[in-house]
Amino acid sequence: MSGHIPAQDRRVRLLLDSGRLHEADVAFDELIAAGVNRVDEQWNRATVLVHRAWLSWRLNRIPQALELAAEGWTELDSDQPAGKSAAQTISILGNLLETIGHRASALELMTLGVQVARKSGDPETLAHCLVRQASALIFRSVARDSESVEQLFTTARDLFDEALLVVDKGQLQRVALAGGARALAGLGRLPEAARLARRSLELSKQAEDWFCLAVANWVLAVVHRDEGDLQEARTFASRALDNAESIGDTMQMMRYSLDLAAICVQLGDSVGEAAALRRTVRASGIAVEALQEGLGQALEQRRVAVQAQRMATAAQEAAVRDPLTGLVNRLGLQRQAPVLLETTAAQGRIPWLVLLDVDWFKDVNDLAGHAAGDATLQEVAHLLRRECRADDLLCRWAGDEFVVLLVDDAEGSRHAGPLVAERIRAAVDRHDWRLVLGRTRKPPTVSIGVAGGPAKLDHLFAAADIALYRAKRAGRNRVEIDTGDPECDRPQIQGG
Repeated sequence: MSGHIPAQDRRVRLLLDSGRLHEADVAFDELIAAGVNRVDEQWNRATVLVHRAWLSWRLNRIPQALELAAEGWTELDSDQPAGKSAAQTISILGNLLETIGHRASALELMTLGVQVARKSGDPETLAHCLVRQASALIFRSVARDSESVEQLFTTARDLFDEALLVVDKGQLQRVALAGGARALAGLGRLPEAARLARRSLELSKQAEDWFCLAVANWVLAVVHRDEGDLQEARTFASRALDNAESIGDTMQMMRYSLDLAAICVQLGDSVGEAAALRRTVRASGIAVEALQEGLGQALEQRRVAVQAQRMATAAQEAAVRDPLTGLVNRLGLQRQAPVLLETTAAQGRIPWLVLLDVDWFKDVNDLAGHAAGDATLQEVAHLLRRECRADDLLCRWAGDEFVVLLVDDAEGSRHAGPLVAERIRAAVDRHDWRLVLGRTRKPPTVSIGVAGGPAKLDHLFAAADIALYRAKRAGRNRVEIDTGDPECDRPQIQGG
């Protein structure tokens, strides 16, 4: 995999296969310190992510493995995958799904990986993909997951043989030798199986490759068992289980411990059988604990994600809210108004913009203080909420200016804007301001400008601003209307 994944990723994998689990865990933490999804541009992103998903699974980091697998899968060109990197990615993903237990898609992906690898013209990539598919077939055969066990062993042997034609060194060769030996044993060709397994065993010892040692010892256990040499079979099965436990491969541990228990039963070794079954239970417990821990991690990640989403939503909400009155602020109006106007236009209804300004507000601040001024604005906001409808958009525009954006009634009213404006004006005029301002000779009122008709927000605002100016000039505490729609009635509304 040296041409497909960074050196640090390869180091983690080698540590895992050598049984140095703690070192592998530390090395993986160092690898992902800058971000588990971070991949340098020189590497194929999908390949690296899927391989890291496989590493995460081996290290019992279940949620991380699933997240990386999903992201890597998404990165693939699913229409026409091509090239050696795509072949590796598809094959590794299939291998991971097989390990997880999602077998319906796993074999399809590994078969596709082989097809893409053949077209890529890269022998080593093809060997990788062949070995992964063949290994999956072997485990399905011994688990009796298919009625055509002999056919599965035959296909696996052919795939391993083809891989050995293009690689003659390294772990690929060791895996292909051991896997091919298991296929031959499954087909009853025991002498050939023993020869290949011993060759893999020898090479694996030299390389300190505990993964391949486990497989080779397992094959020799099967060969001796089928030959009737149960004592030797028990010895090799025990070694295979020891190797699998040293690298923490639960799939191998469960397979080999069950085989060891079966051999002990044939020997009449009840003590050995019980010990093997305890190791089966331990392997199952490790798998369950990993999944439980993974579920716990997933739930915690979900909780953190929900909390982060709530904080982000709160921040977004705060960005568009006026902290004093709780109404939408200028930014909120600018964001929400276009949607409301588009919907209104699509329904053939009339939008209205009501712009109001508190009369003599400077005098309130000067005479009663800024705290009283703030309380006045809060009271105006309260009155707006009371007099407007639930789906009207209420905004504190700036200072003592407020905006209401609303739509005419669905029943056919053509002057909802002016009517709402007058309700607001009258409510402010009649309001008892003594609790807020004490006794005052000039309680607050509002002047209002109204504009309506199919137009953009800035056009409506400009027209309402002109109408508001007229209301101020005409003596304040009144409503003035400016509409660009000649069909709209202009009810005569008198100021107080």
